[in-house]
Amino acid sequence: MNFGLDPFPLYLRHITLLRELVPSFHEYPFALAAIRPFTQLSFRKPVTFIVGENGTGKSTLLEGMAIAWGFNPEGGSLNFSFETSATHSVLHRYLRLSRGIQRPRDGFFLRAESYYNVATNIEELDASESPGPKIKESYGGESLHEQSHGESFLNTFLHRFGGRGMYMMDEPEAALSPLRQMTLLARMHELVGKQSQFIIATHSPILMSYPDADIWQLDEEGIRQVALEETDHYIITKSFMNDRDAMLRTLFND
Repeated sequence: MNFGLDPFPLYLRHITLLRELVPSFHEYPFALAAIRPFTQLSFRKPVTFIVGENGTGKSTLLEGMAIAWGFNPEGGSLNFSFETSATHSVLHRYLRLSRGIQRPRDGFFLRAESYYNVATNIEELDASESPGPKIKESYGGESLHEQSHGESFLNTFLHRFGGRGMYMMDEPEAALSPLRQMTLLARMHELVGKQSQFIIATHSPILMSYPDADIWQLDEEGIRQVALEETDHYIITKSFMNDRDAMLRTLFND
C-alpha cells in the first residue's frame, strides 16, 4: 500500500561505517552490540524506523547520522550551533553518507532528551535585538517553554516541519500520549506527501505502524529488517493488552 503517494528520490540513500578507520571495536561507541558488526544501512522508503532495546545503540546510530548530515548534536535545524554539553559520540566521524540527487529544502533533528536545550536556545535568540520575525513564530507562535512538553513537541511537528525535508527524530513519542502519536502519524503522512524523508528511532508500536515503512531492529545479532509484528514492542504490547491479568500475575509472581 502506498496510500496514493508517488515515490520520490530520497535525500539519504545509505550510510556506511568506515570500518577500516575504526580505532577499536572494544571501545564505545563501536563496542555496542549493534554497532560492532555494522557495515551499511540502506534507505529505500520515505519512512524508516530504527528500533531495539535500551542500550543496543539505536539513538547512538541516529545521532551519528544526524551529525554527519550537518545537524547540531543536541537537535534543531541545520542553522542551530549552540552547545550545552558535548556528550555525543565520535561515531559520525566514521560514517559515510550517500546522498540522493535532490537536496532537501528543510530539515530538523529532534531528540527527546535534549529538546529543552533547543527550546532554550530559541528563547535566547528571540530575546536578542536582532531584526526580523521571532523564531518562535515558526513553532506555532507561543514560547515552547510556556507549553507542556507534549504540546511543544507537537507544535514543532505541526508548524516547524514544512515539507520537502530530511527529518531525523529520536524517540519523539517520549512526550506524546497515544492520541498525539496518532496525530504525529497523520502529520508524517502529510509531509511524506510533500516529499519528506523520515528516519526515526522509537519504541512506539503506534509510530511503527506507518504503512510501507522499513523497520530495522538492532539487537545482539546486529541490525536486521523486520515486520512490525516481529518486533518485541508489538509482541509484548499485544500480549499484555490481550491478557493483562496473566501478564501481571507473572510479573508479580502471584
